[in-house]
Amino acid sequence: MSTYRFCVSVMPKPGILDPQGRALEGSLPHLGVDSVHEVRVGRRVELSVDGASEGAARAVVERLADELFANPLIESWSVEAMARPALEAAR
Repeated sequence: MSTYRFCVSVMPKPGILDPQGRALEGSLPHLGVDSVHEVRVGRRVELSVDGASEGAARAVVERLADELFANPLIESWSVEAMARPALEAAR
């Protein structure tokens, strides 16, 4: 069994009010930044999963993302495989 590393990004769905994103965008002109727009704020979850294969480990992460990490009514999610740190990969 191997260990696989993943990142889950959770973001508000398009059209869903994002007050944190709006607040950040509203403060940008005070910093002299006028070229940034459509700011959205989400969450990033990093985790390691033991599995027989990367596909099996990814299936666990996708289940967690769908059932635990994101509210499917207002949020979408994506999973990205991450490289394991060199020290962990050498074990």
